[in-house]
Amino acid sequence: MRETTSRRDFLRYGVLLGAGATLGGGLLAGCSRDTPPAASAAAPANETPRQGGRLRLGIVDGSQSGNLDVHKPVGSGIIRGFALYSKLWEWNERMTPELALAEEVSINGNASAWTIRLRKGLEFHHGKTITADDLIFSARRLSDPQLASPYASLVQRIDRDNIVKLDEYTVRIPIRDGLGFLPLPDGWVNFGGIVPSDYHPVTNPIGAGPYKLKEFTPGQRSLFTRFNNYFKPGKPYADELEIIEFKDQTSRVAALLAGQIDTAYAITPEQIVPLRANGGAAVQISHTHGWQGFEMNLDAEPFRDVRVRQAFRLLANRQELVARALGGQGRVANDLYSPLDPTFNHGIAQRAYDLDQAKSLLRSAGKTDLRLELAAGPGGSAAAQVFANQAKLAGVDIRVKQVDAATYNGPLRDSWTMSTTARLGGEFLHTATNTDSALAATNKTHFNDARFNALFEQALGETDVEKRKVLVHEAQQIQHDRGGLLIWGFADTVDGIAARVGGARPERSHFSTWRFDELWLRS
Repeated sequence: MRETTSRRDFLRYGVLLGAGATLGGGLLAGCSRDTPPAASAAAPANETPRQGGRLRLGIVDGSQSGNLDVHKPVGSGIIRGFALYSKLWEWNERMTPELALAEEVSINGNASAWTIRLRKGLEFHHGKTITADDLIFSARRLSDPQLASPYASLVQRIDRDNIVKLDEYTVRIPIRDGLGFLPLPDGWVNFGGIVPSDYHPVTNPIGAGPYKLKEFTPGQRSLFTRFNNYFKPGKPYADELEIIEFKDQTSRVAALLAGQIDTAYAITPEQIVPLRANGGAAVQISHTHGWQGFEMNLDAEPFRDVRVRQAFRLLANRQELVARALGGQGRVANDLYSPLDPTFNHGIAQRAYDLDQAKSLLRSAGKTDLRLELAAGPGGSAAAQVFANQAKLAGVDIRVKQVDAATYNGPLRDSWTMSTTARLGGEFLHTATNTDSALAATNKTHFNDARFNALFEQALGETDVEKRKVLVHEAQQIQHDRGGLLIWGFADTVDGIAARVGGARPERSHFSTWRFDELWLRS
């Protein structure tokens, strides 16, 4: 049996397709446990979008080193990529991949190959028709060891040397070892933009996104103009898009209040009060499943002992962490990621704060006088300090070390005894591929459980969602019992939206204000 999916099907089921796939309630059932997104303060959604004007997005890029590379974005280059490039898939509002440039996708019965057919009549910014040759070029570029893309691990099982062009718009991509659910859609949805074979990120940054590049000054601003042949008819709405870079949150919010920018992505909780008091901009809160936590290094003391890992999870007061580290803008988590995934194990009870049990576990492990260092990466200092104070109640002395981005992500990144972490909330297989599975390029926990690894690999090759659910349920129980992640909360994304902006709405993803083809200006 060969099963295919249309764009409409992907909206409903995400990546869960394939030969013999038993979709059942699929993603819809998995989502039913969630509360809906917070309402936006923006105008009613039944307004008719208006064409024209310049949409201005304010971003904070402390590195001031962004670029335009589709497959190797640096800093704010990721945001510009949402304007410049289109992909085979894109995130929908529930953080699930849906078809974009691809018209139809199928996976064969033994999960050893994907067949991808492009929509016909698609164009790049310079007028070239998008064909299978461009898809193959893009796939090989992303996975090229010479490029050394930090996202190559997302497509590491692609047999890049044996991609087959079936016709002018269709390719077959073989997957090594029959691990076809190494989630190709999730891996390409952010960093798998389709570019022409004459692409160059500096001299010819051509894509098929809603806007084409006009000007780019690294560390300052970039200006884009509307792409009239964008694959979504009638979009984008604005004539121009300007992305303006700021060095800090305060100056960016001041610019929003002064009417110098129209949207401010991911503002800090303390900026909510002045925005609401001013009245000229709305505060939009999206209940995402981006997760916040700590990574415990299982190759280092004291975390080789599972009792210590269990104790640390019990002494984390999650409500207090959400209240203080997130300013209340978030929800408590249960040391597991991907709660929207239809294979998620909702039967695992929420881990409660239990200081007495944590002390007991530390005593039984002979670790009653613990001292260790916690590396706090960018944005992680507040959570690290809160947790350090909580740990004192169990007699654990945690010294917080503030680490800059370059050091945190540099050669030492896998050697911290304990470190902060914050990640996007994708589907289970995709997240595990990047975080704590045997395939993860960066596994800071050094979690290497034989049974978990076996279950994970089986799940990658299982095309039936119900059978895959059984595998994932057991794998998540192992993570919950003896893994190295202490995931204490899910963070909301808080955006500032000027009153004149239409089309923005709360969603489960992090990208409401990056949906440049959806936003429009009232005047």
